[in-house]
Amino acid sequence: MGTSPFSMQPMNPNPAIDTFIRYLTDKITLSTEETAQIAQVCIPKKIRKRQLLLQQGDVWKYNAFVCQGFLRTYSIDNKGNEHILNFAPENYWTGDRESLTTGKPSRFNIEAIEDTDVVLITKDNFDQLCRTIPHLNDLVNAILHRSFVVSQDRIHAGISLSAEEKYQKFLDQYPQIANRIPQHMIASYIGITPETLTRIRRNNTGR
Repeated sequence: MGTSPFSMQPMNPNPAIDTFIRYLTDKITLSTEETAQIAQVCIPKKIRKRQLLLQQGDVWKYNAFVCQGFLRTYSIDNKGNEHILNFAPENYWTGDRESLTTGKPSRFNIEAIEDTDVVLITKDNFDQLCRTIPHLNDLVNAILHRSFVVSQDRIHAGISLSAEEKYQKFLDQYPQIANRIPQHMIASYIGITPETLTRIRRNNTGR
């Protein structure tokens, strides 16, 4: 478990906002005025390793972009077992969309695997940006569509692939982050036990 969540108070601008703006301008065309409008509502935050960005039971109120570092979203069942929903390295969005849109307490924790810099934008400000900046709205819709496809593919893999195939699929899809994640977290994410993953890795090494 991580430490308690920090208070979310705006900070002075820092390089995280520049990183976020570069991410956006690499994908969409923004005017100077639109760029300034976005930067004005960004809240940069530093999260220490093992610190929580979101704690289960709290209401999530932000759209979050990872500028540097690594986050994971997970839940804990009644037996104390962790179940990882997703990982968010640099240039990924994260958060609990269900809690954000319904206002209900979150079922998940979001924790930093590494020291992490994020940019937060409140729901009201983000919705206003999407209404006034069409290119940003189009980008958000494309991201949501891609996230749905990824989730659908993961569900299919979970019910149709063997443990070995699940692990290989993870390595194929996320080669750039696999070596940044502890093995027990990879096991949790793909839905197998750490012991099974150890056996698979041992067998692969022995080939």
